[in-house]
Amino acid sequence: MDELAVISIIVFGTVMLAVQGSYWLFAEQKRVRSAVNRRLILLKQSRSAEEIFETLKRERGLTGIENAHFRRLNDLLVQTGLRLDGKLLIGIAFMLGVLFFLLFGMAFGFGLLSFILSAICSILVLGLVLILIRRKRIAKFSEQLPDAIDVIVRGVRSGYPFTVALGLVGKEMSDPIGTEFGMTSDEIAFGSEVGSALDHLFQRVGHDDLLYLVMSVKIQLQTGGNLGEILSRLARLLRERAMLRLKVRALSAEGRLSAVFLSAMPFVLFGIVTFMQPDYFLAIRDHPITMPALILGLCMLGIGNFIIYRMVNFKV
Repeated sequence: MDELAVISIIVFGTVMLAVQGSYWLFAEQKRVRSAVNRRLILLKQSRSAEEIFETLKRERGLTGIENAHFRRLNDLLVQTGLRLDGKLLIGIAFMLGVLFFLLFGMAFGFGLLSFILSAICSILVLGLVLILIRRKRIAKFSEQLPDAIDVIVRGVRSGYPFTVALGLVGKEMSDPIGTEFGMTSDEIAFGSEVGSALDHLFQRVGHDDLLYLVMSVKIQLQTGGNLGEILSRLARLLRERAMLRLKVRALSAEGRLSAVFLSAMPFVLFGIVTFMQPDYFLAIRDHPITMPALILGLCMLGIGNFIIYRMVNFKV
């Protein structure tokens, strides 16, 4: 082996180790940052608890809008956990509208039809993205909820009041559950009733399993009983439900993969044919039946995806 080959191998190994080390460093820093929830980060800035609570409330949702028609949208924005204000949301929707208007304009001409289609598609895409972000956040919350209940159980069994045990979750756990439970603890400390604060927690999160915790605590406050034992059984129940969800997801993986493959295949074939023979579709582009056939195909594709979605998604 000559010297050039040895030098090349050494350089290659050095670059690989440097890339891997940089990745590990970045991943470790990200893990450390995610271990501290946002409420604790604000507490380190020497702010008062009331100021932090108001800041966290202002960061999410559309503040200052009391219209009932925007309540569902506001709840969706809050449950995503994103720090968006009205101006930024309108700006994102406007940029999506312009992008879709350019795309539809090149296909159908820059007219009223393109404007209507771009407006509809921009709203649908923005709503779909928010729903996916909300679903991802709720999934993370669902993973953390049994551990959070265990923290509350240990605190209650150690002699702490429920409100203090609730605050332990806000100090020991990462987002999203750390900040949400911390805000609930602050709300109770500011004079709100426990039941009302838990209702606000459920409204901010939107996770169905959280309703079991809310109802369990409310019933215990009215009738009495061993709260530690109730919450311990609840944590075990939630873990069993999570295991059942994973089993259902594993069994339905083939159906979801089929949906992705069948949905992507028409577009993949269109791209391959266009790349291999650019003039292939030009002959039928201006044909009267092309547009109705395209619209019908997209509608049937959407209906098929909806049917498959209903087949592979089960509520556990």
